[in-house]
Amino acid sequence: MTAPASSIAASMRLPIIAAPMFLVSGPEMVIAACKAGIAGAFPTPNCRTVEDLDRWMDQITSALSPGDGPWVANMITHSTNNRLEEDLRLVAQYKPPVVITALGSPKPVMETVKAYGGRVFADVVSMKLARKAAEAGVDGLACISAGAGGHTGHLSPFAFISAVRDFFDGQIAVGGGVGDGAGVAGAIAAGADYVYMGTRFLATRESMAQPAYKQMVVDAGPDDLMISDAISGTAASWLKPSLRAAGLDPDALGAPIERNYASENQKRWKDIWAAGQGLDHVRAIEPLASVVDQLDAEYSAALEAFQRRTQFHRQWTA
Repeated sequence: MTAPASSIAASMRLPIIAAPMFLVSGPEMVIAACKAGIAGAFPTPNCRTVEDLDRWMDQITSALSPGDGPWVANMITHSTNNRLEEDLRLVAQYKPPVVITALGSPKPVMETVKAYGGRVFADVVSMKLARKAAEAGVDGLACISAGAGGHTGHLSPFAFISAVRDFFDGQIAVGGGVGDGAGVAGAIAAGADYVYMGTRFLATRESMAQPAYKQMVVDAGPDDLMISDAISGTAASWLKPSLRAAGLDPDALGAPIERNYASENQKRWKDIWAAGQGLDHVRAIEPLASVVDQLDAEYSAALEAFQRRTQFHRQWTA
């Protein structure tokens, strides 16, 4: 069920987008997220063929009802994506309320998505890219900050939000190291509209991650992460134990490879696993709905604590 652009936030229980994760986010995760009252996203390259993408989009739209959270398609617009035109044809057919572009200009999707009233967000990791996307006329920016899993940014989430707000009055989703409801409240207080949260949902039952990957995320902590551009050609946050299991030395990964985001590059990501700094909050393999319930309770508690503290501060300084 497609929601008009203006009602996207109104159908969300929490201001959270379950971020699209390569080889992890599938239709079951998207549906579970939307049913739990947040936005559910998946990257279209997770489908090996256009026919698979057609089935996924049909499964998602058939399962959702009015009042569920919005579903989101994430599309790579880099020149190595030779399937972009075919994927866009399905976007026009199934009409995801939001399309988030990544690793390239948002311009190739703008006409198609705007034609049916959808919103276009651009995934950006720097101020330069944020300005270019804003100039292209996007509705929102997904600001990937330091601490994000997979392809990551280098700016603090707070610094990124503040700097973007100087020139952009559209929607901002910020991702990077947020793993609990208090972090969500902090991001909203700092000026974001949504939190782009991936790692917290990585070990859910609806995730397509391998069982060993889920367990590694449960067992690992922030010190088990490293940033490297030697795996995909772009700086990304990797789990050191997965590098070692694949026969790689985290301290000697070598020079960056050529950037390649096409489907034939999937094997590298299948055996070498990414995660963000929010993984310390992943303590069990559980249903996604249970995770959202926890986030909701933490978010409410954080809002109440914030109100108490600010009232105390104002009374103290009056």
